[in-house]
Amino acid sequence: MSTTGTTDPEAAGPWGARDGRETAGRLLRAATRSGAHLVAEAAALVQGWAVLADPIAGAVYSTPASAAADGVHAAAAPQEHPYCVQLPAAGAILVLAPAPTTPAEHTGHVAATTAALLEVRGQRAAELRGEQMRLHTTLIRLLLAGHTSVVTETLGRNTTTATETPGRDTATTGTGTGTGTGTGGLCGNRLTHVTVYRLAGADIPAAHQVLWRAVRPSLDPYADACTLLGRLDGELVVAELHHGGDDGRVLRLVSRVSERHHLLAGMAGPLPLAEMPTAHSGAAAARHSATPDRRIVPADAVGTSRLAPLLPTVPYARWARSVLRPLAPAHRHLLLVWLRTGSKPRAAAALGLSAGTVRARIRELARLLGADLEDATAQAHLLLALRAPGPDDGGNAALPPGPSGPDRLEALPDGLLDTEAVRSWAYGLVGGLEPHLRIALACWLRHHARTAPAAAELHVHRTTLTIWLGRCAEHLAQNLADATVRAELHLALRATRNGPDDPAALPRRGGRTYRRL
Repeated sequence: MSTTGTTDPEAAGPWGARDGRETAGRLLRAATRSGAHLVAEAAALVQGWAVLADPIAGAVYSTPASAAADGVHAAAAPQEHPYCVQLPAAGAILVLAPAPTTPAEHTGHVAATTAALLEVRGQRAAELRGEQMRLHTTLIRLLLAGHTSVVTETLGRNTTTATETPGRDTATTGTGTGTGTGTGGLCGNRLTHVTVYRLAGADIPAAHQVLWRAVRPSLDPYADACTLLGRLDGELVVAELHHGGDDGRVLRLVSRVSERHHLLAGMAGPLPLAEMPTAHSGAAAARHSATPDRRIVPADAVGTSRLAPLLPTVPYARWARSVLRPLAPAHRHLLLVWLRTGSKPRAAAALGLSAGTVRARIRELARLLGADLEDATAQAHLLLALRAPGPDDGGNAALPPGPSGPDRLEALPDGLLDTEAVRSWAYGLVGGLEPHLRIALACWLRHHARTAPAAAELHVHRTTLTIWLGRCAEHLAQNLADATVRAELHLALRATRNGPDDPAALPRRGGRTYRRL
């Protein structure tokens, strides 16, 4: 029988069905190992490079590693990379750059099969995600309750319950750039510190899902860090456990998610793992200083006074040490959180206590300090004392003995604010305010940033006062919603006043109007 004109479907053309089955088999075997192996196998099959690019996380996997930037750029601007094949894959973009000799049919088959397998892996990850999210929330609550060893032991044992999300797995190969944060096995023993982020906003549920996919928290037995994500009391809490320092990857992801979903975030750490409650409350206090222009605020930047470095070190540190002597470290932390957040209910939410408990403790601390902590000046002085350099900073190490008897919170030592450096700082901050704005701002600060009672004392409408405060914020270039900023403004106004900033001296021209001077 003649075979002229017949074809063998197994070997027709440069790329036939047999090649297709072998290619699919190789990709399927790689997919059973990890997404990193899958992407690496795809790169080998097209004899070029392959990158799985996530819009937030960047290059999830890259083979070789040097192709990561090209892959991300190709996913963002496909028209500039016409030689690349791109397909959506489980919320990310698979980018293949084949060798010039690789047949187009073969490249297309590899791309389609790889993307389909990534989708399957993503669906499986989605089925496990709810359970894993509940586990993460439970672990965060245990850390806040002080059960550090329980959490680290749990993480060390969980080597077989790894979560997997599109494109990131529990194992990575040397050909991938994926460095998923996770723990397990030996990792639990290496977790010594924690960095905490607390995010708030209207779009928390969506942000949780997006950040989960971007961070890809797995339980990797060889990872150097573990990222826990949980929703507690309407907030999104991210706790990055590590061994003393982090590489900033989670910070970059939290920053991108905050921008995209219009969230405000506070960050605290790294702190020892046993100080997780302190980091948790510090992050909440920092979040209250965040603005749309600065969506993530570190806790160590909140309350960091521009005034404190200008004060004479010896009398300043001696006064702070004397004033705070009756307080335990836990008392100081509570007061610092209260002063940073600006209100007792906010402090209660940050500390995980009831508002009544916080009020009762502050009343007791006021008795210990012998001061009226409801007074704005006392609060500003207290924040200044809490931010004074301690022994670890060299500011309290070898102080000469002070006068007999404890110092009072209401009275600063003679000459502490009466220096050329402090006067220059104060005039630079509030010296250019018009008289009516200065009087209005001082009155508002005395009333703890409450507009209604301040407007009543000034005998102006609340709307008028709100407009004036907006002009103050614009002139001063300061965020008046920040409690620590308000404390410094209060001290600056007191340091620069020539007479009392009395509401009765508000320039007027009859009725409730005022006159510019």
